[in-house]
Amino acid sequence: MAEEQAPQFSIQRIYLKDLSLEAPSSPQSFTQEWKPEINLEMNTQSQELGEDVYEVVLTLTVTAKNEAETAFLIEVQQAGIFVVSGMEEAEKHHALGAFCPNILFPYARETIDGLVVKASFPALMLAPVNFDALFAQQLEKLQNEIKETSSAEETQH
Repeated sequence: MAEEQAPQFSIQRIYLKDLSLEAPSSPQSFTQEWKPEINLEMNTQSQELGEDVYEVVLTLTVTAKNEAETAFLIEVQQAGIFVVSGMEEAEKHHALGAFCPNILFPYARETIDGLVVKASFPALMLAPVNFDALFAQQLEKLQNEIKETSSAEETQH
Protein backbone atom coordinates (compact mmCIF):
# COMPACT_ATOMS: atom_id res chain seq x y z
CA MET A 1 0.00 0.00 0.00
CA ALA A 2 1.42 3.39 -1.00
CA GLU A 3 2.23 5.81 1.78
CA GLU A 4 0.19 8.99 1.67
CA GLN A 5 2.34 12.02 1.21
CA ALA A 6 1.82 14.76 3.79
CA PRO A 7 0.71 18.08 2.30
CA GLN A 8 3.67 20.34 1.59
CA PHE A 9 3.78 24.01 0.74
CA SER A 10 6.82 26.21 0.33
CA ILE A 11 7.84 29.45 -1.32
CA GLN A 12 10.70 29.12 -3.81
CA ARG A 13 10.80 32.75 -4.94
CA ILE A 14 8.75 35.94 -4.94
CA TYR A 15 9.44 38.44 -7.71
CA LEU A 16 8.10 41.37 -9.66
CA LYS A 17 7.18 40.12 -13.13
CA ASP A 18 5.82 43.30 -14.74
CA LEU A 19 5.26 46.89 -13.70
CA SER A 20 3.87 50.00 -15.35
CA LEU A 21 2.90 53.49 -14.27
CA GLU A 22 1.15 56.11 -16.36
CA ALA A 23 0.30 59.61 -15.16
CA PRO A 24 -1.43 60.96 -18.29
CA SER A 25 -2.84 64.17 -16.80
CA SER A 26 0.28 65.34 -14.99
CA PRO A 27 1.39 68.01 -14.28
CA GLN A 28 -2.17 69.45 -14.41
CA SER A 29 -3.40 66.84 -11.90
CA PHE A 30 -1.03 68.31 -9.26
CA THR A 31 -2.82 71.67 -9.38
CA GLN A 32 -6.29 70.25 -8.66
CA GLU A 33 -7.82 69.38 -5.29
CA TRP A 34 -7.04 65.72 -4.63
CA LYS A 35 -10.32 63.80 -4.30
CA PRO A 36 -9.59 60.65 -6.27
CA GLU A 37 -11.87 57.80 -7.21
CA ILE A 38 -9.76 54.66 -6.88
CA ASN A 39 -10.59 51.54 -8.87
CA LEU A 40 -8.80 48.25 -8.19
CA GLU A 41 -8.96 45.28 -10.54
CA MET A 42 -7.40 41.96 -9.58
CA ASN A 43 -6.61 38.79 -11.43
CA THR A 44 -4.68 35.66 -10.54
CA GLN A 45 -3.22 33.04 -12.82
CA SER A 46 -1.22 29.94 -12.14
CA GLN A 47 0.72 27.54 -14.27
CA GLU A 48 2.58 24.36 -13.53
CA LEU A 49 6.34 24.73 -14.08
CA GLY A 50 7.30 21.20 -13.15
CA GLU A 51 6.14 18.42 -10.89
CA ASP A 52 4.46 20.09 -7.87
CA VAL A 53 6.06 23.47 -8.78
CA TYR A 54 3.79 26.35 -9.78
CA GLU A 55 4.08 29.97 -10.76
CA VAL A 56 1.26 32.16 -9.43
CA VAL A 57 0.87 35.69 -10.82
CA LEU A 58 -1.27 38.27 -9.04
CA THR A 59 -2.10 41.20 -11.32
CA LEU A 60 -3.34 44.42 -9.73
CA THR A 61 -4.50 47.35 -11.82
CA VAL A 62 -5.13 50.57 -9.93
CA THR A 63 -6.75 53.52 -11.65
CA ALA A 64 -7.07 56.87 -9.87
CA LYS A 65 -9.41 59.40 -11.45
CA ASN A 66 -9.54 62.94 -10.15
CA GLU A 67 -12.31 65.15 -11.50
CA ALA A 68 -13.03 62.58 -14.26
CA GLU A 69 -9.41 62.67 -15.52
CA THR A 70 -7.08 59.72 -15.03
CA ALA A 71 -4.43 60.89 -12.57
CA PHE A 72 -2.54 57.62 -12.66
CA LEU A 73 -2.81 54.05 -13.81
CA ILE A 74 -0.58 51.40 -12.27
CA GLU A 75 -0.36 47.74 -13.21
CA VAL A 76 1.71 45.34 -11.14
CA GLN A 77 2.26 41.66 -11.79
CA GLN A 78 3.60 40.19 -8.57
CA ALA A 79 4.61 36.58 -9.00
CA GLY A 80 5.84 33.70 -6.96
CA ILE A 81 7.09 30.18 -7.45
CA PHE A 82 5.56 27.74 -5.00
CA VAL A 83 5.91 24.05 -4.25
CA VAL A 84 2.49 22.52 -3.63
CA SER A 85 2.37 18.75 -3.14
CA GLY A 86 0.52 16.00 -1.32
CA MET A 87 -2.84 17.77 -1.58
CA GLU A 88 -6.18 16.75 -3.00
CA GLU A 89 -7.06 18.58 -6.23
CA ALA A 90 -9.52 20.92 -4.44
CA GLU A 91 -6.94 21.78 -1.76
CA LYS A 92 -4.32 22.48 -4.44
CA HIS A 93 -6.71 24.80 -6.32
CA HIS A 94 -7.44 26.64 -3.07
CA ALA A 95 -3.72 26.99 -2.30
CA LEU A 96 -3.00 28.37 -5.79
CA GLY A 97 -6.15 30.50 -6.03
CA ALA A 98 -6.32 31.99 -2.53
CA PHE A 99 -3.36 31.15 -0.29
CA CYS A 100 -0.63 32.15 -2.78
CA PRO A 101 -2.33 35.47 -3.74
CA ASN A 102 -2.61 36.22 0.01
CA ILE A 103 1.17 35.88 0.23
CA LEU A 104 1.80 37.99 -2.91
CA PHE A 105 -0.63 40.83 -2.14
CA PRO A 106 1.48 42.69 0.49
CA TYR A 107 4.42 42.81 -1.93
CA ALA A 108 2.22 44.20 -4.72
CA ARG A 109 0.58 46.69 -2.33
CA GLU A 110 3.98 47.99 -1.20
CA THR A 111 5.15 48.33 -4.81
CA ILE A 112 2.01 50.29 -5.74
CA ASP A 113 2.34 52.59 -2.73
CA GLY A 114 6.00 53.28 -3.54
CA LEU A 115 5.19 54.07 -7.17
CA VAL A 116 2.34 56.41 -6.22
CA VAL A 117 4.66 58.35 -3.89
CA LYS A 118 7.47 58.46 -6.51
CA ALA A 119 4.95 59.84 -9.00
CA SER A 120 4.32 62.66 -6.49
CA PHE A 121 0.78 61.65 -5.51
CA PRO A 122 -0.42 61.14 -1.91
CA ALA A 123 0.38 57.67 -0.52
CA LEU A 124 -2.12 54.96 -1.34
CA MET A 125 -2.32 51.98 1.00
CA LEU A 126 -4.74 49.48 -0.50
CA ALA A 127 -7.01 47.74 1.98
CA PRO A 128 -6.35 44.05 2.63
CA VAL A 129 -8.18 41.62 0.34
CA ASN A 130 -9.91 38.43 1.45
CA PHE A 131 -8.74 36.05 -1.27
CA ASP A 132 -10.46 33.10 0.44
CA ALA A 133 -13.84 34.84 0.04
CA LEU A 134 -13.06 35.81 -3.58
CA PHE A 135 -12.00 32.23 -4.35
CA ALA A 136 -15.22 30.87 -2.80
CA GLN A 137 -17.32 33.34 -4.85
CA GLN A 138 -15.54 32.35 -8.06
CA LEU A 139 -16.00 28.65 -7.28
CA GLU A 140 -19.73 29.17 -6.60
CA LYS A 141 -20.13 31.16 -9.82
CA LEU A 142 -18.39 28.40 -11.78
CA GLN A 143 -20.60 25.72 -10.21
CA ASN A 144 -23.73 27.74 -11.05
CA GLU A 145 -22.57 28.12 -14.67
CA ILE A 146 -22.01 24.37 -14.89
CA LYS A 147 -25.50 23.70 -13.47
CA GLU A 148 -27.07 26.17 -15.92
CA THR A 149 -25.22 24.63 -18.85
CA SER A 150 -26.21 21.07 -17.93
CA SER A 151 -29.87 22.00 -17.31
CA ALA A 152 -29.95 23.88 -20.64
CA GLU A 153 -28.55 20.79 -22.37
CA GLU A 154 -31.18 18.59 -20.68
CA THR A 155 -34.02 20.84 -21.94
CA GLN A 156 -32.69 20.60 -25.49
CA HIS A 157 -32.93 16.78 -25.50
